[in-house]
Amino acid sequence: MKSNRGSNSRFKLLAFIVAFAVSLLASMAAAGPASAGQSHHRTWQVQVGSESRDQAIQGMQFLPSEIFINEHDTITWEANSAEIHTVTFLASGQPLEEFNPFSDDELLKRGGDSYDGHSYYNSGLLANVDVPGFPDARSYSLAFPREGDFTYYCLVHGMVMKGTVHVREQGTDYPYSQADYDKSSRAEARSILRDGRELTRDLADQATRHMVIAGGDDGVAMVMRFVRPTVTVHVGETVVFANTGMGAPHTVTFGDEPANVFAPSGTPSNFTGGNLNSGIIPPQGTFEVTFKATGTFGYICALHDYMGMVGKVKVVD
Repeated sequence: MKSNRGSNSRFKLLAFIVAFAVSLLASMAAAGPASAGQSHHRTWQVQVGSESRDQAIQGMQFLPSEIFINEHDTITWEANSAEIHTVTFLASGQPLEEFNPFSDDELLKRGGDSYDGHSYYNSGLLANVDVPGFPDARSYSLAFPREGDFTYYCLVHGMVMKGTVHVREQGTDYPYSQADYDKSSRAEARSILRDGRELTRDLADQATRHMVIAGGDDGVAMVMRFVRPTVTVHVGETVVFANTGMGAPHTVTFGDEPANVFAPSGTPSNFTGGNLNSGIIPPQGTFEVTFKATGTFGYICALHDYMGMVGKVKVVD
C-alpha cells in the first residue's frame, strides 16, 4: 500500500505558509499605510569643516553644502576639523553679524531639536578635538518637519561658510543617497586641501624677515600656521604680523596667555620680553612689534596654538 506520509508533510507545510501570510497581511493592515510609518524618516549626515592630517589646513565648508531631504527627516552635522564652527539658522530678519566670543547665544546650543522654519537655532561651537577655553561639542542634530529652503551659517566664519537644506514633501523621491553625498564630499575635501597647499605657497612668497604672515584664508581653505614662523632681526627692528585672510581671526601672543585673549595687552612698540598680546587680529589686520632687547621670544596664536600655530623671533645685536 502506498504511503501518504509525503503528501501529508507537503499539506502541513502549505497550511503553515498560508497561515503565516494571512497573519502578516493582518499585521500590515493594522499598522496602516507604510508611507505613514516613522521608519521611513531618514537621518542624513553632513560634515562640518575638513582638515589636513597635521591640522595646518582647515576647510571652510559644510560637506555637502547643499542637501535635499523630505519632511520629518533629520540631519546630523558632525564636527570634522579642529577649527571651531557653528551650524546656525538665523531668525527671520536677523542679520549675520561678526562673531561674538562672549555671547552664550553663539557659544552654546539654542533652539529645540525640531526646526520651526523661522526662529534662531544654533549648534554651539563644534570641533573634533577639545578646544581650550571653549565648550566641547562634536555633533548637532535637527529634524525638519516643514517644507522649505533653509540657509544656515557658521557664525565664526560668516558668509564664506554657509549651507542650504532643501526640505520637500514627504514621499518625494530623493535625488541623491547618503553614499552620493559622501562621495562628493570626499572629492570636495581633497580639492580644499589642494587649495590650501597652493595658498600656503602664495603666503610664503609674501613673507620676509620682517613680515610674518599670521595665517590666511581665501574663503575655501584656511592656513593655520604662521608662515615663516621663525625670523631673526636686530635690536630696534620691527616685525609685522599680517593676517591676510578673509574670515579667520588670529592673535600674536608672547609670554603667558592672558585670561582674555581677545583684548590687547603689553607695549608692542618697546618689547623687551615678558607678556604681550595683540588681541584679535581681524582679517586684513596687522600687529607690529618693535624688539628692544636681545633674546629668543616664542609666540603663539592663542586661538589656534593647539593646532600647531606657533613661532619665535630671534633678536640679535
